[in-house]
Amino acid sequence: MNFAAIVHDIAEALRPQAGQQGHVATYIPALARVPADRFGIALHTVDGIEAGAGDCDMAFSIQSVSKVFSLTMSLQAIGDALWQRVGREPSGNPFNSLVQLESEHGKPRNPFINAGAIVVADVLLGLGRTSADLVAMLSDLCGEAVDIDEEVAASEAETGFRNRALANFMKSFGGIENDIAAVLDLYFRQCSIRMNCRQLARAAGYLCSDGAHPLSSRGGARPALVNERLTRRVNALMLTCGTYDMAGEFAYRIGLPCKSGVGGGIIAVVPDRLTLAVWSPALDESGNSWLGMKALEMFVARTGLSVF
Repeated sequence: MNFAAIVHDIAEALRPQAGQQGHVATYIPALARVPADRFGIALHTVDGIEAGAGDCDMAFSIQSVSKVFSLTMSLQAIGDALWQRVGREPSGNPFNSLVQLESEHGKPRNPFINAGAIVVADVLLGLGRTSADLVAMLSDLCGEAVDIDEEVAASEAETGFRNRALANFMKSFGGIENDIAAVLDLYFRQCSIRMNCRQLARAAGYLCSDGAHPLSSRGGARPALVNERLTRRVNALMLTCGTYDMAGEFAYRIGLPCKSGVGGGIIAVVPDRLTLAVWSPALDESGNSWLGMKALEMFVARTGLSVF
C-alpha cells in the first residue's frame, strides 16, 4: 500500500477546507493565536516506514494527546493499581466537567478527561516524576528532542481555573495526595509539550506494535515501553474514552483507537500496522479537530484499515 501517496492525496483534498469550519481553542490565550488554516498528517508503520504531508513538520501544542503518554508512564510504574484511583468508563460529558465528580465521590471516570489526567499527574508526582521526564520519554520515542512551549504553559497556568476547581474538589475526597499547585504544574506543562505530526506518529508507534519501542525497526536493542497486555489496555481506553464525549462517533465513523487534544492534534492506532497523527487547530463543539476527524475518516475509507 502506497501510504505516501495516500497521505498526500488526503492533504491535497482537505487543505483548502482548513479553517473553514470550527474554531481554535480560545480559553487558552496562546492557542487562540494559532492560525486556523493549518493541516498536517503523518504516519509511522511497524516496519519503520514513514510518510507525511501538509504542515506535518510544524510543531504544535499536543495538549490532551499527552495523556496517552502520562498514562503509559504511570502504568509502567504501578500497573493496575492505578485503577483504584481512576475509572475506565466513558464519561459522556465534556472533558472538563465537574458534574460526575460529585455524584461519584471524586473518582474520575477515566484517565483521558481532565480530572483523570490530573490524578495521573498526582501519581507521577508521587513517584518523583516531572514534566521533564515526560519530555525525555517523548524525545526518546521519536528520536528527536522535543520541548515545552513555555508561552502555552504560562497561558495554561494563568487561565486554568476549572482545572484548579477539579483538583481541589478531588482533594476534598482524598483523591489528590500531593500539593495541588505542584500537581497542576506537572499537568499544565505536559499539555504544553510541543511536537509535529511526524514526531507524534513516531512516538505513538509502540501502541501499534505490542509495546515495542517505535525505533526498534531501525536496528539496535531498545527495551519495550510496556508489555502487550498494557498496550491493549491503552488502545481500548483510547477507543472508548479518547475523544471526549465524541468517542462513540469516532468509533462509528473511523473505527480506530484515537486520542485528541484541543491544540488540534489527534493520534490514531491501527494495531499491528501503523500509527497516524493529524493536526488542524479548528475544533468542533466537543473539542476535537474538525478537519482532523475528516482526514482520519478518509484514511480509513481509502485503506480499509479498521479494528472492526
